[in-house]
Amino acid sequence: MDIQALEKIALSIRALTIDAIQKANSGHPGLPLGASELGAFLYGELLNHDPDDPQWINRDRFILSAGHGSMLLYSLLYLSGYPLSLDDIKHFRQVGSPAAGHPEYGLVPGIEATTGPLGQGVAMAVGIAIAETMLAARFNTEKHQIIDHYTYALVGDGCLQEGVSSEASSLAGHLALGKLIVFYDSNNITIDGSTDLSFTEKVAARYLSYGWQVLHGSMYNFEKIAQLTTRAKAETGKPTLIILKSIIGKGSPHKQKTADAHGAPLGTEEASATKLALGIPDDFYVDPVAKDFFAGKRLVWKANREAWQKKFEQWGAENPEKHQEWNSFFNDSIVARSMPVFKVGDSVATRAAGNKALGALAAVNEQIVGGSADLRGPNAVGIACTAAFSATNRQGRYLHFGIREFAMAAISNGIVLHGGLRAFCATFMVFSDYLRPALRLSALMKQPVIYVLTHDSIFVGEDGPTHQPVEHLAALRVIPGLRVLRPADAEETIVAWEMALEWHDGPTVLALSRQGVPVFVKEDPDWHSTIRTGAYVVKKIKDPELVIIATGSEVNLALEAAALVPEKKVQVVSMISRELFEAQAKPIQEAIVPPGIRILCCEAGVRSGWEHYADREDILSIDRFGESGPAKKVAEHLGFTAAALAAMLRKPGKAHCC
Repeated sequence: MDIQALEKIALSIRALTIDAIQKANSGHPGLPLGASELGAFLYGELLNHDPDDPQWINRDRFILSAGHGSMLLYSLLYLSGYPLSLDDIKHFRQVGSPAAGHPEYGLVPGIEATTGPLGQGVAMAVGIAIAETMLAARFNTEKHQIIDHYTYALVGDGCLQEGVSSEASSLAGHLALGKLIVFYDSNNITIDGSTDLSFTEKVAARYLSYGWQVLHGSMYNFEKIAQLTTRAKAETGKPTLIILKSIIGKGSPHKQKTADAHGAPLGTEEASATKLALGIPDDFYVDPVAKDFFAGKRLVWKANREAWQKKFEQWGAENPEKHQEWNSFFNDSIVARSMPVFKVGDSVATRAAGNKALGALAAVNEQIVGGSADLRGPNAVGIACTAAFSATNRQGRYLHFGIREFAMAAISNGIVLHGGLRAFCATFMVFSDYLRPALRLSALMKQPVIYVLTHDSIFVGEDGPTHQPVEHLAALRVIPGLRVLRPADAEETIVAWEMALEWHDGPTVLALSRQGVPVFVKEDPDWHSTIRTGAYVVKKIKDPELVIIATGSEVNLALEAAALVPEKKVQVVSMISRELFEAQAKPIQEAIVPPGIRILCCEAGVRSGWEHYADREDILSIDRFGESGPAKKVAEHLGFTAAALAAMLRKPGKAHCC
């Protein structure tokens, strides 16, 4: 280990951090200044990666969970040769710069996940470690270890105070993820001041109770950090937390060890004083020793990757079936074969139909993995063709996440970020509130995680308003880049699962019913294709007077209401995805929802968003919390019936003016 070079790397990180944040007049210098030695060790000695091939599948992953310290990561990516320039760093936190305020997945190769919302980074690291373990069990042979890498994360006091880190860490210990190593930058300072204000628990004791190995050391002793990491790797049956005592803002004469160093520039005078104290001679200084070190290191990294590539080719030649399967996993080719068939009149809950679709797809696409938040039966997401993934069965593909919705979603993000697997997770729709921050990151990172949200309306019934979502569909639809699919019957549900797996540029919600809904006649002969526009005509009328747009189980209600008013020429549209429909060209939209005629909308949720299509009095919605009771009685009590919709159809009205 070249300690002199590592010291120069740490100095360069501090220099770049001070100047980038000062120039931007915005940022968090405390963590990068305090943890520069760990960063230097990670990229100078520990990580097995190659900046010349940032997507190399067997690279070690590093997640900066404490994403506010982004200049630590940007400095290291620049120094080690990733495509991030010094000019990018000079434009830190500016519009168009890949050196954004917090690390954003997709802006710079080498950023493994979008972080900043505290705690989610370590939860995604758990997902990445799960994916590594799953893929290793599937593809490795006694002769060739094709998947064999570590997942590292850096957390701070803030990450460990957020509940999602506790949820995820608890599961990681239960699953014995021995190749997950988390470094804890323990500096006892948060934005408000000392952690003694609110955080006096024994973190080490907590992680020991989770089933982790816990080690202690100093942030500023390279040899000790190396020893601790060696011990962490030697413990194959437990994840490891390495607690490193540190000094926030280290090197700042007047601000180190204080909250002032956490989330604001040092200021012109303090920045100059810090650079003088550290011996930094120039603006945006990079020590020549650090440059030379990384130039040599890149040759080593490239050689390591090329050696792996040769081993991979030998493995492929000796294991052609595994190699073919590998290609299907990593080309993300999804096959829909032997899909379930339903007949008109069958009454099937869409959650039950979804389980049949999932089973058929998972049987022929073994890259599909996932689970639910202790709701395998109610969510109907069991996979008959596989056992559960566990500490003793790495071949399993079903994950028992436990009652941990937030961590479940963040872990699913990590699984997909790793590459090679498609992940789903499931809970009741009303509990999407618990996982929403991770779902938002799925959308921000454009990761195709599938969220199976069942029990999607007041028709949950007896569980009452605590479990009856009314505002949740509207709340989900406003997330940019998220597709919400609410199928209306069993046949639509089969296609909805296919659509979810076809979509690669973001997450999908499958909103599924608890109650049985009849399979209905679809008068569009090409509905399997048309539905992919987001909507199609279920009941077609020549020169219609009225159009009802409905979603999910309410399509049947709309058909029933239309039958109650034979004197009216009523066309019925099933809109499985409002946001997908609204993305279509105008001619496609008008072919399904003709312009210039009166439109009514029907959905068992709040009216928000439907005002685009219909006047307020033409929207049958539920704009209050529900009631506890049998589903049909609750609907009647709330006036949400076919008779009520039929009465609206009979009333005079006019075309909606948008």
